[in-house]
Amino acid sequence: MDPSRSPWPGFLSMIIGFFMILVDSTIVTIAIPHIMAALNADINQVIWVTSAYLLAYAVPLLITGRLGDRFGQKPVFLIGLIIFTASSLWCGLAGTIGMLILARVAQGLGAALMAPQTMAVIMRTFPPERRGAPMGLWGSVAGLAMLVGPLLGGFLVDAVGWEWIFFINVPIGIVGVVLVAVNVPRLETHTHSFDIVGVLLSAVALFLIVFGIQEGETYDWGSMPVGVAGVTVPVPIPAMIAAGVVAMGVFVWWQGATRSEPLVPLELFRDRNYVLSNAAISVMGLVAAAMNIPLFLYVQSARGLTPSQSAFLMMPMAIAAGLLSPIAGRFLQNRDARPWIAGGLFGMAGAVAWYGLWMEPSRSPWWLLLPSLAVGVSSSFIWGPLALVATRNLPRNLAGAGSGVYNTTRQVGSVLGSAAIAAMMSARLSAELGPGADAQGQGGGGLPPQAVEGFSAAMSQSMFLPAALLLPGVVAVAFMRAPGR
Repeated sequence: MDPSRSPWPGFLSMIIGFFMILVDSTIVTIAIPHIMAALNADINQVIWVTSAYLLAYAVPLLITGRLGDRFGQKPVFLIGLIIFTASSLWCGLAGTIGMLILARVAQGLGAALMAPQTMAVIMRTFPPERRGAPMGLWGSVAGLAMLVGPLLGGFLVDAVGWEWIFFINVPIGIVGVVLVAVNVPRLETHTHSFDIVGVLLSAVALFLIVFGIQEGETYDWGSMPVGVAGVTVPVPIPAMIAAGVVAMGVFVWWQGATRSEPLVPLELFRDRNYVLSNAAISVMGLVAAAMNIPLFLYVQSARGLTPSQSAFLMMPMAIAAGLLSPIAGRFLQNRDARPWIAGGLFGMAGAVAWYGLWMEPSRSPWWLLLPSLAVGVSSSFIWGPLALVATRNLPRNLAGAGSGVYNTTRQVGSVLGSAAIAAMMSARLSAELGPGADAQGQGGGGLPPQAVEGFSAAMSQSMFLPAALLLPGVVAVAFMRAPGR
């Protein structure tokens, strides 16, 4: 790269695509009741619209980071953006829930090619002493996109229909392709071998764990029928999850045992702060994916709010995060970020629990604007500062691998959050309303009056799962090293 050339135009061009793929991690949540009604799907099926995207996004991230190092961040990002844009059109045209899920898989694969390249470009084009501002922006965009998704989705669903939460990506994607082609420099490439065994092991492990968690409640944690060569075989859900855990253990062992270049360079994990930042960001990914699903089902199905009204509840969250995140990034550039990150995580846990406490039919849903503000303020001290801590000591030659692992852990958290909240909601609906209750809520305000109380209680109780799961993130931050140690 020409040292006289400013890295900002290229980075900002890539941020457009990065923002778009993260918005699509959460934009579906507000359209869930409408997709259920339009495509005749139940809650578990429609949640796979999100889980399929997150899973296809998460699994390849380890290798797509290496692809950027090997072939260049710019061409790999462009290929991913083209795939993502085309599959967004496919999503909007899908006429069945199965076709929509398949199109979301393609979208996720495009996103996986794009995501690691953004952080890698920061690490390779900005010197360490100037990374604070772009890394803070990167982190704030990651957090803000998770919040803007439902906000944007609500207005689109009401104005032109749920299909437009996908169609809107097409013109933005085309503009993004042009900007990246013009502004992003070609960077030096590095020769890497690819750990195909590691890729397969990680893919199998993640799929078995996530699929097992999400489908467990559907089959009462017993056996599910699986067609194999025309023969239906019962597969116990606990055995499926256990097999995924074993496969993940084998993957970790293989990374240390392989004689070729591992998919995950173990030297990344010599930096304690990098390891603990990965743990904390996985928790944030889990909560971002999980908390909005019961919230929007509650306000639309139990309280009769339109998608636009539901989106308005996100306004304080989005405004607070958008205004405070860049300020927090600059403020913490040369300071000890640990107490601020821990405070943000603790505040987020309290805010999500606050949602759960106030999701009751006797209270106006507009009171939920207050915990929304608390979520926005808290998140501004988490996303960007965590990215700063994670990458502060990483060498440039590990930019792709480090970015791939960091993005993977965030997305794995999102996948598990989507799966876990599906299981939690299904369990609480069955407890409050009886078997088969997961088909409730097909459209805003579509609940019979006698089901409102039980449905609200189930959604309220589900919010305490992501609130509780934020606390391990606080523990991870507590064990980080202070700067300079």
